[in-house]
Amino acid sequence: MENYLLREIEEVVKDASKYFPVISLTGPRQSGKSTLLKHLFPDYIMFSMKDLNIREFAMNDPIAFLNQETEKGMFIDEVQKVPQLLEYIQGIVDNNPERHFLLTGSSNFEMLQNLTESLPGRAGVFELFPMTMKESGRKEISLDELLFEGFYPAICAKKNIAKYFYPSYVKTYVEKDVRDLLKVQNQMQFMKFMKLCAARVGSIFNASEVANEVGVDSKTITQWLSVLQASYIVTLLPPYFENRTKRLVKSPKFYFNDPGLACYLLDIETPKQLSRDKMRGAIFENMIVMEAIKHRHNQGRDGGVYFYRDSNQNEIDILIKEEGELIAIEVKSAQTYSSSFEDALKKADNWVKEPIKRKIVVYAGDFENSVGEIEVINYKSLAL
Repeated sequence: MENYLLREIEEVVKDASKYFPVISLTGPRQSGKSTLLKHLFPDYIMFSMKDLNIREFAMNDPIAFLNQETEKGMFIDEVQKVPQLLEYIQGIVDNNPERHFLLTGSSNFEMLQNLTESLPGRAGVFELFPMTMKESGRKEISLDELLFEGFYPAICAKKNIAKYFYPSYVKTYVEKDVRDLLKVQNQMQFMKFMKLCAARVGSIFNASEVANEVGVDSKTITQWLSVLQASYIVTLLPPYFENRTKRLVKSPKFYFNDPGLACYLLDIETPKQLSRDKMRGAIFENMIVMEAIKHRHNQGRDGGVYFYRDSNQNEIDILIKEEGELIAIEVKSAQTYSSSFEDALKKADNWVKEPIKRKIVVYAGDFENSVGEIEVINYKSLAL
């Protein structure tokens, strides 16, 4: 496939297809779900529920639609638009184990619930996010360009540029997904909400505070936030928690799934503007947090990524739980290394009881050191 960019999750998806008659791949719009599955399973016949005629056929006669002759298997794109198909697929794969289906969806608002109820144990369920730094292959560009452009495949493959991609993306998202999911009446209010969210990247999200600024109640903000999550626009990073008497922060921190989208919503129009913006450090942290989350998902694993903060304001930016041990990461956007970057990591063993197998400072400078208790690495060298 021309200009196809390899994805780290490919091996896991291909392996799972040996054991499940149904493979489901969800994730944000434009993250490359259909492209990936077409690359891995070129013999499957694809039917897109975005096509009105195909969707009407599937809705009006689901059995006839699903029983079309497909030698290898059937690939149903945007299946969340016709969720009743999942119940019929269950019957088909139960009665005929040779039948195979690929499903994609750009919202997990109802799809994952429907999958769990309709296809328990029959579906391998995966999530595909925008590309990782390694997948994007753009080590030659500056950090500010990387953050500004983001990691959607169309930009990484140079089929589009941030200047045009993100305005169109947000317009499509607000006008279609939000209308479908929430029936938001005042789209200007919702856009203000999204921009206020972007200004809170890396912070603990306070619904009441945002509600006051938008002019709606906090219940509405919580609803809207759930839609941003369900549409894979934002991620809430949970706090690390142990069954201890120690007072730990219980609220999650807020990140966008792509730094380029956050830049657009912050009205940052060029990499040069980003270089002097007060949010630059938070957006850099956003990128590194999402690298950790993408890495887990690309291995077919859910969760396992946290932050640490206690009532004494002791904080670790990222904790990754792996086989009963932790990887602790401090994120700094500075180019000049300072020994103070290591302060929190040196105390981390006193704050958490699980063993910490790696301690890493990720920053934007050139000095690197993998010797000793704490690794110091440039963000381009991050390998989890």
